[in-house]
Amino acid sequence: MRLRSLPHALLAGLCGLLLLPALSAAPATAADNGTWGVFPTPPAGAAMTDRGYFFHQGAAGTTVSDSATILNSSDKELTFQVFATDALNTPSGGAFALLPVETRPEDVGAWIALAPQAATTVTVPPKGRTDIPFTVKVPQDATPGDHVGGIVALNTAVEGVRKDGKVQVGVKRSVGARLYFRVPGPLTPGLSVEDVRVSRGAPLLPWVKDARATVSYALVNRGNVVVEPKVSLSAQGLFGRRVLDRPGREPKLVLLPGQRVELTEPWPDAPQLDWVTVKVSAAAAAYPDLASESAADFLAVPWPAAGAALVLAGAAVAALVLRRRRRSGPQPARTAPDLAGAR
Repeated sequence: MRLRSLPHALLAGLCGLLLLPALSAAPATAADNGTWGVFPTPPAGAAMTDRGYFFHQGAAGTTVSDSATILNSSDKELTFQVFATDALNTPSGGAFALLPVETRPEDVGAWIALAPQAATTVTVPPKGRTDIPFTVKVPQDATPGDHVGGIVALNTAVEGVRKDGKVQVGVKRSVGARLYFRVPGPLTPGLSVEDVRVSRGAPLLPWVKDARATVSYALVNRGNVVVEPKVSLSAQGLFGRRVLDRPGREPKLVLLPGQRVELTEPWPDAPQLDWVTVKVSAAAAAYPDLASESAADFLAVPWPAAGAALVLAGAAVAALVLRRRRRSGPQPARTAPDLAGAR
């Protein structure tokens, strides 16, 4: 899982570089960026990727122990700041991400205590590894359900410099391993589809090129367990004519409890002229009874062509009126009869 932390103010020696690493998405497999990686420590004799992530469960008040391994695949010594934190979905796209080091965790990241050796920094020799034990102490008031975070190794070296306006920005990289922790109790899966919207662009010459549209919607996990949604799209035109039928597919999204994400679906062959109702449905394979849907209406009109036609029609009417005025010409004035001379 690859991670770059959010902005934090830090001066780098005499260079005066403001370090502004940015948050990025993380894959679901064991975390490795090719130079170093963070893994759940495998049993003796097992492969390093024996576990792709941490998964534990424990009731309120209990303590669970495990160990994280930092693997240095490079030819030089690397020094890391190691910390535990909470996970979230990125608001746009819903990628899995971990909070940066300067943000205090409030959930499972706050339950984790790393071994004293990780109190400052951890140095890993070239082609070597370091194991860091940790404990998860579940608080007495922990709520039932899934709590998600991770163990992160932040390289203390600045790996690059970029410009951000007038400020030079140094970049540090982080890698983290996911940690899923379930507190037993009532599990309430929740998933809702909200705020369905359609934006479209019509070609200048309708029916010569396809109209394109984008369906935007939000998925919200209102339950207390992780949900992997499956989304379907459909649309009907006038008189019930089916104009879109996109069966359920998984957007490779792990939606964490309490998270809301904005997603989009391209529609490359949208209707040119129609009144359309678009419906977005979401379900989850792990919870057969969980389903939600929301819909939105939109009027499909080839506006560029309609606007051009309106302009041409207006020009034609103006020309016709002007032509009629020219044909009629000015009317000669009538003179009054001379009544005095008529006797």
